[in-house]
Amino acid sequence: MTKDELREKANDLPLAPGVYLMMDSGGQVIYVGKAKKLKNRVSQYFQDTASHNSKTKMMVSQVDRFDTILVRSEFEALVLENSLIKRHMPRFNILLKDDKGYPFVRLDKGAAYPRFSLVSRAEEDGARYFGPFGGRRETRLAIEAVCGALKLPTCSRKFPRDIGKERPCLNLHIGKCDGFCRPEGPGQAEYQRRTEQAARIFSGHYRALTREMEQEMAQAAEELDFERAAALRDRIRAVSVLGKTQGVIAGVCADTDVWGLYRGQVRWGFGVLHLEEGNLLGREVKVLSAGAEEDEGETLSAVLRQYYAGRGAAPKEICVAALPEDAEALEELLSRDCGHRVRLRVPQRGQRAELLRMAQSNAREETERITSEAERVSKTLEQLGALAGLSAGPHRIEAYDISNTGSADMVASMVVFQDGRPLKRDYRKFQVKTLDHPDDYGAMEEILGRRLQRYLDGDEKFSPLPDLILMDGGQQHAAVAERALAEKALSVPVLGMVKDDRHRTRALMTARGQELGIQQSPPLFALVGQVQEEVHRFAITYHRKKHSRSAIRSRLEGIPGLGEVRRKKLLQQFGTVKAVMQAELPELEAALPKAVALAVYERFHGAEDK
Repeated sequence: MTKDELREKANDLPLAPGVYLMMDSGGQVIYVGKAKKLKNRVSQYFQDTASHNSKTKMMVSQVDRFDTILVRSEFEALVLENSLIKRHMPRFNILLKDDKGYPFVRLDKGAAYPRFSLVSRAEEDGARYFGPFGGRRETRLAIEAVCGALKLPTCSRKFPRDIGKERPCLNLHIGKCDGFCRPEGPGQAEYQRRTEQAARIFSGHYRALTREMEQEMAQAAEELDFERAAALRDRIRAVSVLGKTQGVIAGVCADTDVWGLYRGQVRWGFGVLHLEEGNLLGREVKVLSAGAEEDEGETLSAVLRQYYAGRGAAPKEICVAALPEDAEALEELLSRDCGHRVRLRVPQRGQRAELLRMAQSNAREETERITSEAERVSKTLEQLGALAGLSAGPHRIEAYDISNTGSADMVASMVVFQDGRPLKRDYRKFQVKTLDHPDDYGAMEEILGRRLQRYLDGDEKFSPLPDLILMDGGQQHAAVAERALAEKALSVPVLGMVKDDRHRTRALMTARGQELGIQQSPPLFALVGQVQEEVHRFAITYHRKKHSRSAIRSRLEGIPGLGEVRRKKLLQQFGTVKAVMQAELPELEAALPKAVALAVYERFHGAEDK
């Protein structure tokens, strides 16, 4: 479908909640979104594309068609969107992690002696799955810790096949296992009972399990079964310690999670602190693949859904810096999936507010740590390229400025930035030759025409053409540059660099008068400011040097008998005006007629020094 057809179809959508799926020409789902009012949300993609960020522009450029699914409420839209994202894994959606590093704990439910194992993904095979959890190593250690706390076997023996075949392994003797491999061991019923207890821990219900075990211990003590009561006591202690020391388990056992989100220059990062009754159990810090241009509310909503929904466990309270737009529907979704009420709240003061700042600090440090300088520069150039209508960031940027004092010594400068850094060997200086009066626009058109002609003539000093031209000025300067390019049948994007009343960079301007804000991106603002300051510095430096040289040479003018030819001859012999000024009369008479030499000498020494 053409863009006009897509726009027309979007305008025909109802003002009702629903989910939309964007597809490319091959039918692949590339984005899934939800909306309270489908018509308003979907039509935005095909209306004012200039206001879109670079990622949205790229996504829209690949959309061939879209489908929508109407639902009855925002909550149903959220649930359906979450399900479709899991099914299609669209490349333009915010995805927390890929499946390769996203481990689950698997329990083979149908076996007589089921075992816990670590797997990369959940399958439809009748087994029970817990997770996803963070890293594979941490999850493996958590399995060992849970089994150790409940004294379940972790050896390679198969039950009931290997019961009684060999002597118990070392785990029995060091108290990590109750020896289910022995014929006189606890037996299958007890094994399955403890396995179910372990499953409850992985599901985040260890406190309820602890209470039940405490009741069971008290009953055993009343029945004078002190051996069983002591064993239960030890297991209760082990499970309690487990919830506070194992990061993976703490992530599903906390009653409060504090989330800090940080927008880096390149991507987002998050830090989450797990709390139980005000005590810090552990923390997780991750950097997302989502670009920094993503909306904060949408990013937070997407991450919370993926983080908790797959686990089937969430704390009762989730603290965030700001509530996402779909906070109510998100609370309902998490509550339904986790089996208890989940609330989102924004702490204003106290311990939770301090912990929120701590979580944000953790997210910032981790995001900045793994983001390289090359990535930062690349992202900044990508933003600049998007403003200029480029499909990628500009590799080579040329910037121009004019400097003059009235009609005298009019000069222009060209500076070059390559991959965001000054390339000083490619800087060029120009003298304005065709004007005898101040005219910045005319001067700029002249020097740009000369620069472009040198490129067309094959001059290596003016090759290649830039990917982007920046003019020190506004709309008219950009229009002059575009006219100079058109006269040479060349095409390069042009933007003007506009300053405020204090002579500081404010924005970029197109030749058609559209102002492009850059202050919302501090790195881009800094780059444009650096380019503008550098081209201005280079122009001013050249102008001052040329003006100073002209002022010195003007001191030889007006001397009787010293015309242009004799001035050139004198400078060729002495080298500089300063040397002429310091020369003795005999030296001057060797180069000039005596009367003229005397006039030059008297100009700089006075008649009394004759």
